[in-house]
Amino acid sequence: MFGYVRYDYPNLFVKDVVLYRALYCGLCKGIAKSCGHCARLGLSYDVAFLSALFHNLKGADIRIEQQNCFEHAIRKRPIAAVDPLTEELGALNTVLCYYKLTDDMEDEKKGRARRIFFKKGFKRAKKRYPEMVALVEGFLREQAAVERQKLPSPEMAAEPTAMLLEALSKHFLSDMGTPDSAGLFHELGKWIYLIDALDDFDKDKKSGAYNPFVLAYGAADKKELIQKYGSELIFLFDTGFYAMREHLAALKFSFNRDLTDNVILRGIPLETQRVLKGDPPARMTVKL
Repeated sequence: MFGYVRYDYPNLFVKDVVLYRALYCGLCKGIAKSCGHCARLGLSYDVAFLSALFHNLKGADIRIEQQNCFEHAIRKRPIAAVDPLTEELGALNTVLCYYKLTDDMEDEKKGRARRIFFKKGFKRAKKRYPEMVALVEGFLREQAAVERQKLPSPEMAAEPTAMLLEALSKHFLSDMGTPDSAGLFHELGKWIYLIDALDDFDKDKKSGAYNPFVLAYGAADKKELIQKYGSELIFLFDTGFYAMREHLAALKFSFNRDLTDNVILRGIPLETQRVLKGDPPARMTVKL
């Protein structure tokens, strides 16, 4: 599920570039603190975005300090100070990365060597945050069960991942959560699953791996899928965008919402267009 939650860089304010970079670096340090240094190899912009969203919705102040790190040992840079929320998100990043590599091992027979770097961190996360890890494991089991049924329905196939993101939002936000925050994360989880499945259409068609779009439409390749059923796919994603916008508009943010609005209202639609066109992913950059 990594790599699809992106911002629209040309429309990102400089202050938000600084904030995103600080959160990204802060998450890296949070991973090291909760799961060890090797687990930092799985550092993800997706979870850095969750850090921005959860801190804002919880009203948890982000303290940015000039610090050094392993990559920037000489010149200090703005880095978000590690707090308990960042540490647990670092553990979440490690758990998701561990299971992503496990999934790659089962589906594509690769990832075994890389997963070794996350094994110790995964054990540390499981010991320190058993409730959070149990949530992830439970819904991933449900996702695997749905995929074993080979359902030809993209929306039904995406439901366990949607429920996982919703459950994680309730876990991290606790009493600060609302029906709209739950709804936003539900739609975000559904989008992540669907966009990943659409992006992997050709690969899964060739390998025979489960893909709801392959079973639902039976096109020879993604190019034919878009040509014949593009309007249906656009309607499917537009329905999710509309729901995300409605939930987002109803949420109360404690701080500036420019960064999170940029990702949800601009970055996610642009990433969907990219996958529909079959273009390669753009390089993520938040360097000034």
